Amino acid sequence: MRRKTKETDIIVEIGVEGGIETGDRVFDHLLTALFFYMREKANVKASYDLRHHLWEDLGITLGEELRDKIRGKKIARFGSAIMPMDDALVLVAVDISRPYLNLEIDFKESEEGFKVTLVREFLRALARTLNATIHVKQLAGVNAHHIVEATFKGLGVALRQALSEGERLESTKGVL
Repeated sequence: MRRKTKETDIIVEIGVEGGIETGDRVFDHLLTALFFYMREKANVKASYDLRHHLWEDLGITLGEELRDKIRGKKIARFGSAIMPMDDALVLVAVDISRPYLNLEIDFKESEEGFKVTLVREFLRALARTLNATIHVKQLAGVNAHHIVEATFKGLGVALRQALSEGERLESTKGVL
């Protein structure tokens, strides 16, 4: 999947070797954790003007790629994880049905490159484009790096579960 605008040029391919090179070392680190816990190979390449645009547009592009991968398939729909990382403990729950984001994280100790606003833009764009409800709730922690990385690891586990093949359409309405 490719998204090219005046602000970004992003390629996201899941199930393909290639590595992650966004030009933002923090984001590369977090996306590596996300795809590892999704148990997916990934090729991600990006150029951008502002980090805000990179994080938001990568969320859009990833959402489009995942949506394309599940189109016409029965999926488990729901996934969740409680992810510890040192001082941090983060709950992540996903429902592939309609777009919504609830993000409850707060850092007591900042660290260069780790910003709540960027995480929010990525997750909001992913939720909107994938049509996913995503809840992230920090249960413990003070360090920005640990909280954000636990969020991305937990998201990887939750997405792996939610996007896995299902035996039936998981909806009492008959549609997602």
